[in-house]
Amino acid sequence: MERRMFLRSLIALFAWPAAPSRSFATDASPTDYPPIHKSEADWRALLEPARYRVLFEEDTERPFTSPLNNEKHAGTFVCAACFLPLFSSKNKFDSGTGWPSFTQPIDTAHIGMKKDFKLVLPRTEYHCARCGGHQGHVFDDGPAPRGERWCNNGLALVFVAEGDALPALRT
Repeated sequence: MERRMFLRSLIALFAWPAAPSRSFATDASPTDYPPIHKSEADWRALLEPARYRVLFEEDTERPFTSPLNNEKHAGTFVCAACFLPLFSSKNKFDSGTGWPSFTQPIDTAHIGMKKDFKLVLPRTEYHCARCGGHQGHVFDDGPAPRGERWCNNGLALVFVAEGDALPALRT
């Protein structure tokens, strides 16, 4: 029985339709927020261990553990590593998955994407385009009109309430 399940999974992997490639149009130039490169030691010195694991080792926090799941105030969600603004509270919704979810990023130039095969079937992983910090995965089961669910690790984000100054970008 296990062999049969393995073979079915293998067939499904190769028969699975490729996710549509997401090409984003944007007015932002890549030089607006040039990439930053820090050593592992530098990032570890700046971040709590759990944040470091999520952002730079692609760990995933346990579902329903992030206080950002219940964040309902107006504001901006920024990358916890470099403070690049990634999501607006206007696009946050409760997906029921246990992780903060959004319908779209603030600016697609702030997001980098790649295919992730860690769970065998392909998923689209996204990260901060500036520091490379792993944020989460985007799925096509979100609400209308875009149908996207940007499922983010809460530890990968910092919330800045509307009216508060955004933190200066780390260099």
